[in-house]
Amino acid sequence: MTSSRRLSTVILPIRRWHDGGRPLWVRAEELGFHAAYTYDHLAWRAFRDGPWFGAVPTLTAAAAATERLRLGTLVTSPNFRHPVTLAKDLITLDDVSDGRITLGIGAGGNGFDATTLRGSDEEAWTPRERADHFDEFVPLLDRLLREPSVTQEGRFYAANEARNIPGCVQRPRLPFAVAATGPRGLRLAAQYGQGWVTTGDPKLFESGSPEESVAAIRGQVARLGAACEGAGRDVSELDKILLTGFTPGSPLQSFDAFVDFAGTHFDLGFTEIVVHWPVPDSDFAQDDKVFERIATEALGQFS
Repeated sequence: MTSSRRLSTVILPIRRWHDGGRPLWVRAEELGFHAAYTYDHLAWRAFRDGPWFGAVPTLTAAAAATERLRLGTLVTSPNFRHPVTLAKDLITLDDVSDGRITLGIGAGGNGFDATTLRGSDEEAWTPRERADHFDEFVPLLDRLLREPSVTQEGRFYAANEARNIPGCVQRPRLPFAVAATGPRGLRLAAQYGQGWVTTGDPKLFESGSPEESVAAIRGQVARLGAACEGAGRDVSELDKILLTGFTPGSPLQSFDAFVDFAGTHFDLGFTEIVVHWPVPDSDFAQDDKVFERIATEALGQFS
């Protein structure tokens, strides 16, 4: 992954493919976005009682409908994924797309679909339990995507002669963009990531100020640097990806507001900023003309 400044989008999987879904991915490529991602959930937030389609089939269809656009999840988590079956899906996606897949991956959270695969009397994992699963999930997935056959038995996950031939188109495997802010997740990003993802500090979203958010994100970037130093790695090797929509303020309310926001975060070291494709009557509602102007003109302000 490179370190130039880029702009990408997230397309929520809420539209039937042949009734408004496909044109969004095609348009994302036409607008010049670096990548188009989708969320890997079974259900999500205010959209949980409406249409919501699977990430892997959606990305497979998007790969067939586009030619240059990078594609990926933002993010996949162990909440309902197993490394063995996920690896097979990812290798297939990477093949169909001819090497255009990035795996955004995180430890997951509570709520939405965190307990969908568990019994009615089972509680969601605690933060420590999520981190424990993630600690095992990422290294095993790394092996599965690199090696033709893997046998490994861990505390949470097992692979018994799991074969993944011919492997990824991208070598030695497709890139990981690891979503993390805590010490254990940052260590995984430093060791296994080609990119790092943050949404900022969630505690500041409703009551914090933009200035407080920038300070918090600056601290996250510094901690990533320390984790990379501990892993013997140059932090500049990692793409730094900011998923917008979860920080204080309204950076997408106008073109100028977004340019100011993007400039501030590019100055913090971010290489990629991700904006949500507009969804009417939702938290992601936005003027389509402003959105398209941001897509086509914003990066030109930094050249």
